[in-house]
Amino acid sequence: MGKVITICNQKGGTGKTTSAVNIATYVALKGKKVLLVDLDPQANATSGLGVDKHRVAKSTYHILLEEININEIFQTTQVENLILAPANLDLTGAEIELVGALAREFRLKKSLASIIDTFDFVFIDSPPSLGLLTINAICAADSILIPVQCEFYALEGVTQLMNTFNLVKSNLNPKLEIEGVFLTMADFRTNLSREVIQEIRAYFKDKVYETIIPRNIRLGEAPSFGKPVAFYDKDSIGAKTYAELANEILRLPPTEEKEAVYPSEEITQK
Repeated sequence: MGKVITICNQKGGTGKTTSAVNIATYVALKGKKVLLVDLDPQANATSGLGVDKHRVAKSTYHILLEEININEIFQTTQVENLILAPANLDLTGAEIELVGALAREFRLKKSLASIIDTFDFVFIDSPPSLGLLTINAICAADSILIPVQCEFYALEGVTQLMNTFNLVKSNLNPKLEIEGVFLTMADFRTNLSREVIQEIRAYFKDKVYETIIPRNIRLGEAPSFGKPVAFYDKDSIGAKTYAELANEILRLPPTEEKEAVYPSEEITQK
């Protein structure tokens, strides 16, 4: 049975969607069969993998409303072994439409049950909020991955997220665990980044991954080309750190590269 991991932080600007796309990509490049579920109404994970969100007819919105089975919305991607369950703007109305629905918190979990055996990993990109969409993502998960931006208000946002985590674990998903915490947008030239790193490590202890994602222009450029950074510039520092983070999530040695299969130069230049 595949492992379901939700990438979440209700605070915006943490690199959550960038991380969802690139972690899913590098895990797939290691030979694992991966599903990326876009549960964010902004649908940035969808467009970040080269799918036009404005042309998505059936999306995770229709899954939550139980209109169709999840495998009916699957789209292949440019990444071998990576399947996308896309989102579109329809998701903005999902929380309102599900207000009176029976077992509304478990709609995504129910839909994943039919396909979970066909994947090694399911990654869920949740919205930057603590509403019903995020609750669905957390209830469906075995564990959560928490991106934390190296900035002043980082711990405040994490405290709110942990309160939600504890409530969901106590009342809705008792098997939920913290998969790990990773730091993003680090600028090692500043004292602030170093201080936030120290505070997060003190708070989460061994749950914090060693790999730290730095600020990197290539990570910001890649989505505008509809590509994960591995396909846009695999030699950039952003690409290398996400590759190392994927190794940590898979518990592989830092130098493990033999299973990674990168796109050809022809595909990269398109």
